[in-house]
Amino acid sequence: MASSFTNTIILGVTILVSFATTKSAADDSEAKAVLESGWWSNSHPYGNDTSQRCKWPGISCNPAGSITKIDLSDTFDVEVRDRFGKLNFSSFPNLVHLDLNHHWIGGNIPPQIGELSALKQLRLSNCDLSGELPPSLGNLTHLEVLEITGNVNINGSIPPQLGKLEKLVTLGVSQCGIVGPIPSALGQLTNLQYLSLSDNRINGSIPPEIGLLSNLVYLFLANNMLVGSIPNTLYNLTNLEMLGLGSNKLEGNLPPDIENLKNLSVLSITSNSFAGHIPLVLCHLTKLKYMYLGGNQFSGSIPSCIGSLSNLTELDLHSNLLQGSIPQEIGNLEALRSLDLSQNRLSGSIPSQIAKLRRLSNLNLTFNRLSGNVPILSSTRLRIVDITNGCYKIYPEPFEGNKDLSPCIASSNTTTSTPNNTNIALYIKIFLPIAICYTFSILCCLLFSRFKAKKNHVAIQPTKNGDICSIWNYDGKIAYEDIIAATEDFDFRYCIGVGGYGSVYRAQLPCGKVVALKKLHRLEAENPAFDNSFRNEIKFLTEIRHRNIVKLHGFCLHRRSMFLIYEYMEKGSLFYNLRDEVEAVEMDWTKRIEIIKGMAHALCYLHHDCIPPIVHRDISSNNVLLNSGFQAFLADFGTARMLELDSSNHTLLVGTRGYIAPELAYTMAVTEKCDVYSFGVVALETLMGKHPEDVLSWLSSPTSLVNTKLIDVLDSRLPLPTSQLVARNIVHVATLAFACLNQQPKSRPIMKEVCKEFLCGQKSLSVPLRMISLFQVAKQGMHMGESSETCHV
Repeated sequence: MASSFTNTIILGVTILVSFATTKSAADDSEAKAVLESGWWSNSHPYGNDTSQRCKWPGISCNPAGSITKIDLSDTFDVEVRDRFGKLNFSSFPNLVHLDLNHHWIGGNIPPQIGELSALKQLRLSNCDLSGELPPSLGNLTHLEVLEITGNVNINGSIPPQLGKLEKLVTLGVSQCGIVGPIPSALGQLTNLQYLSLSDNRINGSIPPEIGLLSNLVYLFLANNMLVGSIPNTLYNLTNLEMLGLGSNKLEGNLPPDIENLKNLSVLSITSNSFAGHIPLVLCHLTKLKYMYLGGNQFSGSIPSCIGSLSNLTELDLHSNLLQGSIPQEIGNLEALRSLDLSQNRLSGSIPSQIAKLRRLSNLNLTFNRLSGNVPILSSTRLRIVDITNGCYKIYPEPFEGNKDLSPCIASSNTTTSTPNNTNIALYIKIFLPIAICYTFSILCCLLFSRFKAKKNHVAIQPTKNGDICSIWNYDGKIAYEDIIAATEDFDFRYCIGVGGYGSVYRAQLPCGKVVALKKLHRLEAENPAFDNSFRNEIKFLTEIRHRNIVKLHGFCLHRRSMFLIYEYMEKGSLFYNLRDEVEAVEMDWTKRIEIIKGMAHALCYLHHDCIPPIVHRDISSNNVLLNSGFQAFLADFGTARMLELDSSNHTLLVGTRGYIAPELAYTMAVTEKCDVYSFGVVALETLMGKHPEDVLSWLSSPTSLVNTKLIDVLDSRLPLPTSQLVARNIVHVATLAFACLNQQPKSRPIMKEVCKEFLCGQKSLSVPLRMISLFQVAKQGMHMGESSETCHV
């Protein structure tokens, strides 16, 4: 009996020891894997201390200290480029979340990724990945989210092994180079709610097995090469809310079974070869908000019951074979904003009920067979202008190609604005003396600051460790150890921002002064050539003094790290303020105009007053800082240049994605005009409250801007201006921004011309702000860029 009890004790102890040994071995393997991956490479305060790996950027652990999450989507202190396959995936048995979105990884997805047995979320979107999707992804049987969108160099087909991921809820593989058919095995993903394979080169037909995905809510297969008809099984997806099949080669009729999709809010099948009549059962889909049936071969008449779709916001039936009259019931669609019935065979008059569509801002009835008079449309949001002698038209022209239609619309209750006369002589009398005094003052300040910079030059002194640390305008004794103490060895508590070239920390120096420290990512202190070039560049930057440029107080070049010491800005970056709901509202139109002007003056100084001229090369809202009074200060001027001192200034691709001039896609010659383009992007971003990516994409086809009003893209968090002066300033800045965004660098203005425009008196608006389209502003801006002899706005 005693012997049995003893054996039990021994067995228990053996199990515990074995468990502890196994855990220790697992921890050692995990620590070794993160260290050998090279992803982190000492770019954080903990160096190579793997015992602190749970505090490394982007890493989260469970209570036992094992890594469960690696999220680098918002972390720039980690370098994964060309090192994806160096991570030993088998060493992470508890990793459930791997997010590398927007990291410029490059290369293939390593097959070993299938060894992450516990993984639930894998996000690899916009990572510049290439090669084929490894079949080993099918081994991630616990996976719930798989996103690989926006990797245009990925090729090959979708591996059927993905059908084994039975727990998958989200599958996004759009905007890649995927070819081949959709595997029928995807029909086994019965938990799938989101499936997007759009913008690829997928061919073949839509497999009927897709109809087995009973939980599917979003299905996007647009912009591929799919053929055949929509399988009847797809109409079993009663939870479907969005169906996007546009721009394929699909054909056939829409069957009555489509009424089963009662939760559908978006139906997009444009640019295919669907034929037959528009089925009446579509009128039963009462949740529809967007119906895009254009670019097909639908015939017959427009169903009058379409007027019962009370939630419909956009209706597009263009480029079909529709005939008959426009049903007057369309006037019941109170939520309708856009109506496109162009390029059909519609006849008869335009129903007067369209005038009831008070939210209608886009109307296109061109190239039909309509006749009669155009009804009164002044109650809509269409842009109505008086062309001549009381002949009112809508801009842009929505009735072209209807030869029997009256050229003018009915004029009752229609009002337009006429230009106010401007006394130019009075403006000259007022502003010319101010401009002269202003220019003279700047000249004096410039000369004084340059004289002071030369006088206050302090020789760079090595610290006791042999490293270099120099801070201007202070006691000259502050060295690396003081910075470490002020930031507690760059503890994340003091980190106030992360950029492409470094992390920014807030530090209070021993003298009481608060400064911003930009700790650069690259460690080059061991390179003597870089050492000399870095110091020469620092000396050059200390001569830059402008009221809208952040003051550089000094730098530190140390064996462990190097950083720049700048003036501290209380409000942080323009990017942050535009995305903070409270700060954005406090930053009213007047403040935003002044911010844009401040940026312009700073760039003008760099381009035209510095010898030699300085090209910033990384203008973005992250590099525009604001003080407590919302005054703008350009930051990081020359940082990118400092980081690549051993290369030609004209062969480096630097900058922030979304702000880089388009010519850099085919030439690496960086000029001042690249800065001008980036300034235009930030100017629009400041007016819109967000990055203007949609507007930039429309510039390749300016007619896309015709149907959008300027007020529709302005920051909706601010009320529209009631002051005519503020309204004029907004239009003026928007026009200048578009001038700077000219696709041809030679046609963009130089910054000196932009600043000159700000000093000119703006003419009164010839039409109300609410009636000005983006097309009008863009067109005037492009004209301004091509001719810059006088003030234009």
